[in-house]
Amino acid sequence: MKLKYISTIAIATILGLVTTNFSYANSKASTNLNSTTVSSKVAQSNPCAGKANPCASKENPCASKENPCAGKANPCAGKSSTTTLHPQFYTENGVALDGQDVVAYFTQSKLVMGVSQFKHNWGGTTWMFASAANRDMFANNPEKYAPQYGGYCAQGTSEGNLVVTQPDAWKIVNGKLYLNYDKTVQAQWMGDIPGHIFSGNKNWPAILNNKELLR
Repeated sequence: MKLKYISTIAIATILGLVTTNFSYANSKASTNLNSTTVSSKVAQSNPCAGKANPCASKENPCASKENPCAGKANPCAGKSSTTTLHPQFYTENGVALDGQDVVAYFTQSKLVMGVSQFKHNWGGTTWMFASAANRDMFANNPEKYAPQYGGYCAQGTSEGNLVVTQPDAWKIVNGKLYLNYDKTVQAQWMGDIPGHIFSGNKNWPAILNNKELLR
């Protein structure tokens, strides 16, 4: 009985070893199969390898095309945005103002008429002076000596009107020359110089497009 039991155990042990070895063999075979499959996939060539770049050698569609604006003149070039109905500076008989020397107002504090011998073109008109020195001073810094509001009446400008002036109705305020229609109007303007200058600055240069120049 004991011998039979031992035989039974031996047979079971042998069968167990066989089963274990068989399972291990199958597992190893499966592992090798998976490795082979992965290696096979890795070994497959890159589907893009060897294929030419579809964009290679294609020319830039803009290359060699000329700039459509090249050589064409600026459509705005030469056009003035300051064109007005009346000239920028009050002009009589082809010269600025009434022909007086505007530099003399500053250097001599009085009205001095210019002469045709000493003249200078600036701002679209001809300015006349009593001497070459005054002419040159103006030419070197015309903005300093030219009258405010283009030499039109300061009082009229403050009221939104474009009005001519007289050469003896003048005054320098804070280094700037102002002219008026006449001395009576100048006295009115001097009644509130800061206020009239403020209003004049608001109206200038828009009044150059007024339909009428008042005389």
